[in-house]
Amino acid sequence: MADVLLPGITATRVPTERGVQSVLHPAGLPPAGGEAVVLVHGNVSSALFWQQQLLALARSGRHSVLAVDLRGYGEAEPLPVDATRGVRDWSDDLAALVEALELDRVHLVGWSMGAGIVLQYLLDAPSRVASVALVAPISPYGFGGTAGPDGTRVHADGAGSGAGAANPEFVAAIAAGDTTADSPTSPRAVLRAFYVAPGSLPLDPALEDVFVASMNSTRTGVEHYPGEAVAVDAWPGVAPGTQGVLNTMAPTVFDVSGIVDLAEKPPVLWIRGDADQIVSDTSVFDLAFLGSVGAVPGWPGADDFPPQPMVTQTRSVLDRYAATGGAYREVVFPDVGHTPHVERPQEFTVALLEHLDVPAEAPANLT
Repeated sequence: MADVLLPGITATRVPTERGVQSVLHPAGLPPAGGEAVVLVHGNVSSALFWQQQLLALARSGRHSVLAVDLRGYGEAEPLPVDATRGVRDWSDDLAALVEALELDRVHLVGWSMGAGIVLQYLLDAPSRVASVALVAPISPYGFGGTAGPDGTRVHADGAGSGAGAANPEFVAAIAAGDTTADSPTSPRAVLRAFYVAPGSLPLDPALEDVFVASMNSTRTGVEHYPGEAVAVDAWPGVAPGTQGVLNTMAPTVFDVSGIVDLAEKPPVLWIRGDADQIVSDTSVFDLAFLGSVGAVPGWPGADDFPPQPMVTQTRSVLDRYAATGGAYREVVFPDVGHTPHVERPQEFTVALLEHLDVPAEAPANLT
């Protein structure tokens, strides 16, 4: 990994009850005991996307920090992903890592799919969570196949979500380790077009190479990304299967809106970009929205299959979280896409440190 690690970053293998896990952290040993900030990456990426934040938090001197590779990504073991458990294969791995490092409590920072994982961890182990930061998070009701602010399923079987929604050319490019920008479905082209807002990618080409290497570290196949696709009669013709990454976020198995019912509610920071094309009320990766603009034929119309209002769904759940004794703060970066921590690393770090340093007795309503 030496060629993709920034100066001052160390990779460490950590044996846990759920296999050997890989973490990145500032030079030295990974955090052990006490509290730590744990950074959880999203889909088609790895802990490498968090290196700037690892260094920034280390420079602040106020928090121990690490970033974890999820199973099937980066240097993690290529263990299969059981989608019938939603994202619990990953959240349980996270719990095992916390136990192995003997951390008392954690400040969880989750990006995109990783935000869903940290909310699942919060549901399963609320007493271990000091705070939560959601970065361009997937909806609390998953990705695809739901409608309205309360995440009502369009079809009981979750049609419109799951592995069948993946672009097979993009999957093939990852499997081939494509590092070029020759095709619009290459990882580098997708990074430039969708991970970031146009023109906001860092100018350092070496850093872009690190991100592309991170994307190409994604394990592909039925047990990994994108997973098992299932054909159905209802539009758009696909429903979630039982294995692999995209099926874990199907509304049939994923729903973390139950955070509103927790007795103890840690403070939540929600950071997003207003130019995000991946997680949006008009997501270009949502088959229903694509149908509404004619990109997927046969769309039955807004009454039968409306686009998923992803941001609206997150806001609805967090408003209920605040109304039942919790607190959240929303930070929106203008002209930023799906990677606020990459596109605006300094502003991101400032917002994150403000969140981490809020005292426990702060007022409940931070919206």
